[in-house]
Order: sequence, then structure tokens, then C-alpha cells
Amino acid sequence: MNDKRNYIYYDHTISLCNECHRQVSAKIIFEDDKVFLTKRCSEHGFQKVLIADDIQYYKQIRNYNKESEYPREPHTQTHYGCPYDCGICPDHEQHSCLTLIEVTDRCNLTCPTCYASSSPTHGRHRTLEEIAFMLDAIVKSEGEPDVVQISGGEPTIHPEFFKILDMAKARPIKHLMVNTNGIRIASDPAFAEKLATYMPDFEIYLQFDSFEANALLQLRGKDLRDVREKAIQKLNELNLSTTLVVTLQKGLNDHEIGKIVDYALQQRCVRGVTFQPTQISGRLQNFDPSLNRLTNTEIRRKILEQTSVFQPNDLIPVPCNPDALVMGYALKTGYGVQALTRFIDPEILLNNSKNTIVYEQDEKLHGYVMKMFSTANSIDSLESDFHHLLCCLPDIVAPELNYNNLFRIIIMNFMDAYDFDVRAIKKSCVHIVDTSGKIIPFETMNLFYRPEFKEKLSILRDELI
Repeated sequence: MNDKRNYIYYDHTISLCNECHRQVSAKIIFEDDKVFLTKRCSEHGFQKVLIADDIQYYKQIRNYNKESEYPREPHTQTHYGCPYDCGICPDHEQHSCLTLIEVTDRCNLTCPTCYASSSPTHGRHRTLEEIAFMLDAIVKSEGEPDVVQISGGEPTIHPEFFKILDMAKARPIKHLMVNTNGIRIASDPAFAEKLATYMPDFEIYLQFDSFEANALLQLRGKDLRDVREKAIQKLNELNLSTTLVVTLQKGLNDHEIGKIVDYALQQRCVRGVTFQPTQISGRLQNFDPSLNRLTNTEIRRKILEQTSVFQPNDLIPVPCNPDALVMGYALKTGYGVQALTRFIDPEILLNNSKNTIVYEQDEKLHGYVMKMFSTANSIDSLESDFHHLLCCLPDIVAPELNYNNLFRIIIMNFMDAYDFDVRAIKKSCVHIVDTSGKIIPFETMNLFYRPEFKEKLSILRDELI
């Protein structure tokens, strides 16, 4: 009788060696009620990485895949194969849902955890001419970009910051964001008030990692609790749409997930929380990959354990890149907080012929809407535009319902060499535009395409010739 292995072989993909970042063949296996990626590098040996702790959720992920949406034209040619041809090459499978422009390398902090290795002395500010070129590259690629995020470094320290916002607002960008640590918002009331003049279709993407001094010292090198409090106070005063962004590490701040969600729900300005497990790239002090990594399913489970608003069928894969993104939506009204994603029938989630998401409302949702809206016209408007609720930045057409009523949770895993899966990387929809106008997936940018990786990328490409 043949010996049985203690795992189930589920699938195969292409990954990277954790150490040298060469392409390696990889198995996806189920073992001990978890999902692992196993791979072997000829130089660095066997490697095994946890990628999910919920087999059933993992098996459902690809049921949420939608038709690929491609940018107007590719920016590079496919020559070496993924991930060595970024970007975007003809072999990529998703346009830019969100594109970052790094307007500066510099920052007013030197965080122990920073994918861009920013600091007060690192690199330089981009010129307005470079930034205009990068903005035009996004518009050329997307036509009307869904979301553009002004990032860095810390973008608010750029000496031409408001000119940059003016340049972005002058282009056909549907929604503009500023990615910030909040220091300038907290310390300069006039600065925050000027930010508010860029609404609507403008949002602050606010770093908000913890309520605890120790966690902030390990992640940011500084106790920023007072900064966060003052920034939120000012943003609430202005009702300036804000997303709280939480970098998560196991054993450091993952026990605070529920507390952060509850806090966010109480803030007038907050439209949602984005949880991002730490990507192994850039500057990483106080981080051990064998101990501190978190998967999307672990974070999803902790949200369910630590909050009362969301149920399992409220936190589902995002169809544009279901391996990397999880989402849940709720409405905030005078009647309280009502999760919405549970009312979606996953069996009819995708309408491929129209490349849109469609939904089937049930009596529970109708009853809830009846509580909120007193006229049939309001209800009809909500029903006809309910599909917009599952965009990253929804557009709801209803006389008594607007963006202020929306609350979303996003789990966003930026894969690194450890959990790299070429299938998911080809679906990456969060991109960075560089000064040459190339639009590069966030994940591969931080692995291969920053200036300090030029030599490494050249060696890896040469080996493929």
C-alpha cells in the first residue's frame, strides 16, 4: 500500500525565492486546516509559507473573479515574463483601480517600517514638470482614472504641495487622495482648512496604526497618539472624507483591529478603514517574517471576532483582485450601522457580458431601506444604483444618502517574495507611476523597480536570456 502524504495538493503557481527573488515553481497545499505555499530554490532550498488560515474562504476566492479590464494601451513589452517586464506589459490582467504618484522620497519621520525607506534626507522632491508628466501618463493609460493617490515619502512636505493638488484636480480624475502621516494636518489648522477646499471627490488616506505607544514606537519610531487625535479632531470639524490606514503585524497591533473599527465608526469624517499586513520590502526593523506575518484570512477572522457589525458573508473577495483584496460595506445612519455586503447573492455577483457587478436584494434589505427612506423614489434610487456600493469609492444616487453614510473595510495584501503568486500579481490593480511614465504594480515596484534594485533586476533578467 502506498504511503499517504499529510497534505492535499490543491494547485500550482509560479512564485519567487524568499531570498534571491528568482522565479520558482510552487505548490499550494492544504495542511492542518491551513493553506501553504511550498517552493524550492536551487540555491536557498525548500521554503514553506502560510498564505491562508481558512481553507473554505481560500477555495471561494476565484469564484469572485471578474473579466479583466485593461488600460488603453500597454506601456512595456512582454520579454522576460512576469514579474520582470513591468509595467504595464500586455500580459497584465487589470487596469489601475488606484495609482500612486510619489511626489517626494522625503518624509518628516524615519519609520522603522517603510516600504519606500523614506526619511528627512532620503532622495529628493519631484519637480512640478515630472509630476505633470506622471499625471498625464495615468490619464493617457486610464482616460478617466478611478483613484489617484498623492503619496511619498510624506507628500505634505513637498514645497509645491498645493500646486500638485491643483494640477491633479485639473485632470479628469474621478477621486483624488492624499496619503499622509497627519503631522501637518494636526499642527497647521490653515493647511487642513485649505485641504477641505478640494472636496468633493477628495479624501485623506491617514496613517493610523495603533492606540498604543509601544506599537507606534516599533512601527513609526515615535509616539504619534497626540498627532492622530489632533488630526482626526480637525478632519471631523471639516468633515473631510478620511480613510484610516492600519499597517498590521502579528502580535503587535492585531489585537486592536476591533477597537480601531469601533473608533472609526464614531468619527464623522471617517469613511472606512484599510488594513494592510506588512509587506516585506524597504526598511523593516523589529520584524521577523516567521513570527510577524499576517494573511488576509487571519485579519478577516480577527475583524469578525473583534467587531459586532460584520458577519462572515459581509467580508468577501474584491472581484478585480480577489487573492489580494477583501471588502465589506456598511451604512451609517440615524438608525445605527447596517452591514450591506451580506445582502449580495454571490451566485449572481458577476455579469460578465456587461463587466459590472449586479445584485439581488431581499426582504431584509428592503425593510432596512424602508426605515431610512420615507419615499418610494428614494428606495428606487438606492436599488438602481446599489451596484456602486461595491466599488472602492462608491457613487450612490439617493436623495437622502451620500458618501457621508458609507463605511467600508478593506483588507489589502501587497504580496512580497514570500507569498508571491504570479496569478494574483497579474491581477494587481494598485499601481505606482514612475518618472519615466511606466505604471508598475505596487508589489513588483517594491521588489524590483526602485533605483536601488536596478542591478538585481538586471542580473535576474540576464539569467532568463
